[in-house]
Parts: sequence; C-alpha cells; structure tokens
Amino acid sequence: MSYTPSSVEAAFAATYAPAKTTRKRGFVARMLDTLMAARMRQAERDVARYITETGGKFTDEAEREIERRFLSSSARL
Repeated sequence: MSYTPSSVEAAFAATYAPAKTTRKRGFVARMLDTLMAARMRQAERDVARYITETGGKFTDEAEREIERRFLSSSARL
C-alpha cells in the first residue's frame, strides 16, 4: 500500500513549510573539515605515488600492499 499526496496537500506543504535556515559552521568545525580534507588529499597522493612506482597497475597485490601500508594503525606510529 502506498500513499500519494494530492495536489492540494503538496501546495499547502510548499506554502506553509517552515523556512530552512542555514547555520554557518563554527570555526572549529571548519578547521576540522579543512584538516580532514588536507589529510585525504595527502593519502590520495601517497597511494597514487605508490601505484606509479610499482608499474601503474592497480592489482590485487597492490591493493593489499596499500591497505597494509596506509590503512593499518601501526604504520603511522
């Protein structure tokens, strides 16, 4: 069983819907987003460099090695 709103309901929903307010993100949240984006770009560069150095093919072995090198928590200690 499905429900389809009538055209009257759709018209009232658009007219009387509460206004959406966009809150500006705080300084700390924006800084954290920036740091996370920078870290993601660095990780992508590292993976691209590894693939280039190993022949340019993304094989199963390359995938396992990338996971071992870049995704394990002990590699960054």
